Amino acid sequence: MRYQPQNPLIVQSDHTMLLETMGPHFKEVRDNLVRFAELVKSPEYVHTYRVSPLSLWNAAAAGVTIEAVLETLNAWSKYDVPPNVPVHIRETMGRYGRLKLLADDASGGLRLVASDPILMREIVNQKQVQPFLGARIDDNAVSVRTADRGEIKHALLSVGHPVEDLAGYVDGEALELALAEDFAFRDYQTSAVEAFQHSGSGVIVLPCGAGKTIVGIGALESLQTRCLILCTNVTALRQWRQEIVEKTTLTEDDVAEYSGNSKTIGQVTLSTYQMLTWRRSKDAEFEHFGLFQRANWGLIIYDEVHLLPAPVFRAVAHLQARRRLGLTATLVREDGKQGEVFALIGPKRFDIPWKDLEHQGWIASASCQEIRIPFADDERLRYAVADDREKFKLASLNQRKGEVVTELLEKHKAEKVLILGMYLSQLEHLADHHKVPLITGKTPQRVRDILFADFREGRSRVMVVSKVGNFSVDLPDAAVAIQVSGTWGSRQEEAQRLGRILRPKKGANEAFFYTLVTRDSREQDFAEKRQLFLTEQGYAYTIEPRA
Repeated sequence: MRYQPQNPLIVQSDHTMLLETMGPHFKEVRDNLVRFAELVKSPEYVHTYRVSPLSLWNAAAAGVTIEAVLETLNAWSKYDVPPNVPVHIRETMGRYGRLKLLADDASGGLRLVASDPILMREIVNQKQVQPFLGARIDDNAVSVRTADRGEIKHALLSVGHPVEDLAGYVDGEALELALAEDFAFRDYQTSAVEAFQHSGSGVIVLPCGAGKTIVGIGALESLQTRCLILCTNVTALRQWRQEIVEKTTLTEDDVAEYSGNSKTIGQVTLSTYQMLTWRRSKDAEFEHFGLFQRANWGLIIYDEVHLLPAPVFRAVAHLQARRRLGLTATLVREDGKQGEVFALIGPKRFDIPWKDLEHQGWIASASCQEIRIPFADDERLRYAVADDREKFKLASLNQRKGEVVTELLEKHKAEKVLILGMYLSQLEHLADHHKVPLITGKTPQRVRDILFADFREGRSRVMVVSKVGNFSVDLPDAAVAIQVSGTWGSRQEEAQRLGRILRPKKGANEAFFYTLVTRDSREQDFAEKRQLFLTEQGYAYTIEPRA
């Protein structure tokens, strides 16, 4: 057995990997692991990763080879890699590309082609897949109805067989546009657009503030086709519209808004997930799903695809002939539907470590600090007798957090600050106490627009924002975020909230992210889970205990 003490990685037979954080090679190995593995937990000295089928298939789709994965493990493992691990990786990762979905010119439908007859025999005997299979063409191929293109990919993924979809796409109605003369892509944005262009569907993963909207515009310009863009909210919708008009030759008349205020269809049409999933009752049909068929779209862009509502997956399953681009800062979904994104939007086509862009100056460097605050005696007593759910709420609403917020606002009195949380009573109290604006889900869009503009243009310096501020809000001058409460252990939310302050800054290009957590509470336990994704990206949280 080999023993190389300078190596920081221990590969275990259960497909998990332990990565020591204190050695000189930690960052290099971490950056290699995140291409094909998922971070499970991250205490101070040893991080635990694991490979999953989906992490390996996404890696394969993004161009990572089996040899590159095994080389990372062999090069950096402290001990011999258990022999079952390379076998598992080769077998699992090797499944990507063994099943291909192709256009069948003879029938006008599709055909599913396997790499060998035995694999096809296995597939046709899978009960979940059988409803979507047509007649056998030969030993390696079976016909598939065009309408079942999404359903069969989803069914096959559920039984452990990813499909490489090469069936092609309709071009959609032509749209002539050019980029503005003074506009230029960054190198990584060009690479992201090219990765999507070569595939026709899939997900681009970039940090908040790195220009995902620009990648969407690049995809639109490269395809020159009519486009539907789906956003998280009306604020994001209007930011998209402004960016498209500023950075292309399209005019405001070319870019339409399909929302509660205006239901128009244009060459480029922007709508929201909330609009798509509106219905009169929980048993009624989704009235606006027809938007997908209202025009001959050649491209559909799903902004913040990690937030794609579950009902929309039904519509996406029937849109497989349209090019589909998902944009996100993280593929983490707390509902476990990463597989649906992979099968129905497409695999991950491009990503880049957050720290790489920070080192290049494209996003701000961020200092992350968790401040642990004890209960006052009376609150501690209430906490002791509460059930688990109530314990989390009581810890989130710890009144002593208010003192720390006041202290941090004084410390950063020259910078723009966002105070972020989930409990409205807590946010309303902070806004009233500090005499600063508050934006919640109840704030009318017209008022939101005014308040966001005041913040951007310097008329206000501090803003309190509920969960509506988690995504797609362009506040380029926000340098400080104070998180007073969060959604249980949501890694997704943690990444989005840090992203609110990562857009590049003038001068030192620094940002500060504070999380206020009640010490020795359920909230502290969940905070550790919330931080996993950002730890995976290289962010270290310093812990400051308060007396």
